[in-house]
Amino acid sequence: MPHHAFHRLPSRSRLGRIVLCPLLVSAALALALPAALAQEQVVERAAKGVAAKDIRVGVYLNVQQDCSSGTLPAIRLLSPPANGTVNIKRGKVSATNYKQCLALEVPGFVAFYKSKPDFSGTDTVTLEVKYPGGRTEIQKIKVTVGDGKEGQKI
Repeated sequence: MPHHAFHRLPSRSRLGRIVLCPLLVSAALALALPAALAQEQVVERAAKGVAAKDIRVGVYLNVQQDCSSGTLPAIRLLSPPANGTVNIKRGKVSATNYKQCLALEVPGFVAFYKSKPDFSGTDTVTLEVKYPGGRTEIQKIKVTVGDGKEGQKI
């Protein structure tokens, strides 16, 4: 009899896993999603520049409490611009009086927008920036492009 009961137990536990697994997954998602959504923030920014020239639209770094660099964020293009391109370049960022840091130089990513040569107007790009620790920013960047010939009107 113990041998027979042993064979029934796995069969019941498999059935229990099938029934409980969706419930556990739903419960885990219900607990995890609000925390994940709370970490996501939408940021709207603007930049201006001349057609067919690099326009800096973002600088991304991770400065630690001791003013050293942490792991850089991951950047993903969610919505490309209709009238240009976006490129990310890696470089060193120097700053003074940033948070508690009087002077620092850390690696960072710099995002540039470049319009088509004949474009003049407004373009939009959306980036997803995932920082270590789980914080995510959805950055909607409005880029105003002019020909550079606009002077002061008298």
